[in-house]
Amino acid sequence: MSFSQSTHPQPHPQTTRLTVTHLLETTPNPSQAGADVRHGLQQIPKTLPAKYFYDDRGSQLFEQICDLPEYYPTRTETSILHTAAPEIVALTGNSELVELGSGSSRKTRLLLDAYSQSLPDKTASLIYRAIDVSGGILQQSAQRLLQDYPQLQVQGLVGTYEEALDHLPPTEADSRLLLFLGSTLGNLKPQACQQFLERVSQALHPGEYFLLGVDLVKPKPILEAAYNDAQGVTAEFNLNMLAHLNRRFEGNFNLKQFEHWAFFNEKESQIEMHLRSTVPQSATLRQLDLTVDLAAGETIQTEISRKFKPSEIIETLKGVKLETRHTWQDPQNRFAVLLSRRCP
Repeated sequence: MSFSQSTHPQPHPQTTRLTVTHLLETTPNPSQAGADVRHGLQQIPKTLPAKYFYDDRGSQLFEQICDLPEYYPTRTETSILHTAAPEIVALTGNSELVELGSGSSRKTRLLLDAYSQSLPDKTASLIYRAIDVSGGILQQSAQRLLQDYPQLQVQGLVGTYEEALDHLPPTEADSRLLLFLGSTLGNLKPQACQQFLERVSQALHPGEYFLLGVDLVKPKPILEAAYNDAQGVTAEFNLNMLAHLNRRFEGNFNLKQFEHWAFFNEKESQIEMHLRSTVPQSATLRQLDLTVDLAAGETIQTEISRKFKPSEIIETLKGVKLETRHTWQDPQNRFAVLLSRRCP
């Protein structure tokens, strides 16, 4: 990995409280860029990594999804955090916040409010490390936060979760609270989920905290409606992945020849999102020297979203030295937020 520090003069004085570091993948062969795309599209069935949803347009569309009436996870998790934030602050004390997949940082504001109110010295600083693959939305969100929180310092990291966890600097606060909200954990298959949680545990020192949001198992109609909204925003979000690949790898995917398809796989307890080819077709990604042939009806899986039981998550966290201290759930038991602490 290598680092490049961005320095973009801005007219706002709060930029002195903002630093943004870009984490760049360094490979011996430039052709390795997009190797995960090449690998996934050569599989049967074809797949694409969910990280390619999140160019700037994809991040904007996801923010729209979070406000849809069918999409319960965001508002349910937000309501839990609204109630739980003071208790989280009481349990974790003076902690630096580190968020994986910060996006708009809307839910993080609930914690920042609670931490601000708990500061004994009103001149003390709050430190927030925001991590996101979209540099555009990270910059926009940081500027809004700095306007609203005079004591806040934002240290942005543009890159993947893995890159960021491998390069977290020592905290300047008494402790650290690592946030992974939005049930993003559900996007990882079991083995990848285990590896990710091991990495989280390794990134934390004993006594530091991990706050995790997970979507829970519930009736199929509720789950499928959340990923097939009436306005078609989720479909646009899904199709935008192909637009992102076209732009990034000189591709010629015809978005009009694909349709969004999402369903609940009860056996695996996961929502699956696919892009389904409506006609026989071929597409090329020139930078990857790759041609993709699809039959009519053939799909490319773009995302899974696993649904959990709280007891299963608690046991999994325990296995990587993360001891759950408290679990909060909404009255309908649709969603859970778990606070765990790194054991020695």
